[in-house]
Amino acid sequence: MARILIVGAGFYDHIFALQLAGARAAIAAAGHVHEMLTVPGALEIPAAIALAADSGRFDAFVALGCVIRGETFHFEIVATESARAIMALTLDGLPIGNGILTVENEAQALIRADPAQKNKAGEAVAAALALLDLKVRLAGQG
Repeated sequence: MARILIVGAGFYDHIFALQLAGARAAIAAAGHVHEMLTVPGALEIPAAIALAADSGRFDAFVALGCVIRGETFHFEIVATESARAIMALTLDGLPIGNGILTVENEAQALIRADPAQKNKAGEAVAAALALLDLKVRLAGQG
């Protein structure tokens, strides 16, 4: 049984609530357990994952949050830098499923967050578990 840490950005709490429901259901269906941390926004997610990874308590991680395009360049910075930092952690060997939504508007976010529709959080859980499985298999071949 794997120990999964969900790290979520609570900035859009109603969207995060849908994501969390989808992620929890996917983790439970796979027979694993989870804990959760909430951070203010998507930029804080990679740092929280890095800090949690140092604890050695978790086998895999799921990043959840939402970045909605606004009127300024801030969207590009948050979307790009959160994805870049998560990818860097993944390349360092952490199994992370990136479920941070980067969308044009709230309607797109709600469709992607809803477990009964696109359920991108469930997909992020599947990605984290696939990477964890790969890590375990490769370690066993040493």
